[in-house]
Amino acid sequence: MAEDWQNGGFGLYIHWPFCEAKCPYCDFNSHVSRSIDQSRWREAYLSEIDRVAALTSDRILDSVFFGGGTPSLMDPDTVAAIIDRVQRRWRFANDIEITLEANPGSVEAGKFAAFRQGGVNRISMGVQAMNDRDLKRLGRIHTVAEARAAFDIARGEFDRVSFDLIYARQDQSLADWRTELTEALSMAIDHLSLYQLTIEEGTAFGDRYARGKLRGLPPDDIAADMYEATQEICDKAGMPAYEVSNHAKPGAESRHNLIYWRYGDYAGIGPGAHGRLTLDGQKQATEAWLNPAKWLEERDKGQPEKLRETLSGSDQAAEMLMMGLRINEGVDLGRFSSLGGTLNADSLDFLVEQGLLVVGNNRIIPTPSGRMILNTVLQKLLED
Repeated sequence: MAEDWQNGGFGLYIHWPFCEAKCPYCDFNSHVSRSIDQSRWREAYLSEIDRVAALTSDRILDSVFFGGGTPSLMDPDTVAAIIDRVQRRWRFANDIEITLEANPGSVEAGKFAAFRQGGVNRISMGVQAMNDRDLKRLGRIHTVAEARAAFDIARGEFDRVSFDLIYARQDQSLADWRTELTEALSMAIDHLSLYQLTIEEGTAFGDRYARGKLRGLPPDDIAADMYEATQEICDKAGMPAYEVSNHAKPGAESRHNLIYWRYGDYAGIGPGAHGRLTLDGQKQATEAWLNPAKWLEERDKGQPEKLRETLSGSDQAAEMLMMGLRINEGVDLGRFSSLGGTLNADSLDFLVEQGLLVVGNNRIIPTPSGRMILNTVLQKLLED
């Protein structure tokens, strides 16, 4: 009998925690280190792959994602060794997607060729802005010229290349963003991730904002206009949104991220990595030790996971709803109820009447308007 995770597939996430510099808006688990023992990290990852594979070796693996941090700082031999070990431990899907995140400042032609030869078949590049002033404000260490050069290198080596941009930046107007996005689409191959700048606690931007020193952020109504312009411009370019912040040509959607949004299973390896694994019929939430040195130390003891807990059916249903409403295909209500999920019927009717959700073919799908205020929609749906 098929288990629920098979509706979403199975993926592997590898977290490389190091960057050349810490961006002021970033709340990811990333660290700057002058010295990195690549051989020790390689052996740690290989050992973790063996441990996780022993629990899940009968599965077909749909995707591998090297995230960070800045995985393009990894030694290509380390990346190749990891992919080789993964292929030895799991059966690969015929169309497996193997993505590596890269920052333009860490891109060299020879290195990208080595990543491709090692098994990477998709690159996700953190460009973030198309003008040097804003790149500097965002703490990026590359220029627009370097980003374009890096993109050209990636395009020459890989059939699938995505890149990220951030909008609603300081002193950015709606006209600025429309011009910038149009320029980006002229470069794009098949996928763009377009994120509104969010100010997170614990980041340099968060501290600056709390002191009233992060000036020039667009007001909420202008940021909303930027979001709507994003949908309009990308639709016309043949790269519609398939998720709140992600746009792709049909068939070029990120397979790895779809595993998250379709609530499949994924193993997380590396400092701070999270996972969702169904073992012996029970969905387990896993979380690795956050600090890189602590993770290595605990991994040497055979205890790389800080947390492993069984999720109740209702917890799974709530997670599936939160993830599934981010994508255009929405959530299968039969699957939701089979996990033990229940919706507030009055709230559902109200959200449909307000044009924020549609229900059809036993699926619940957010409208464009609903996607803009998704957190509010979710809160309303899950009310007691």
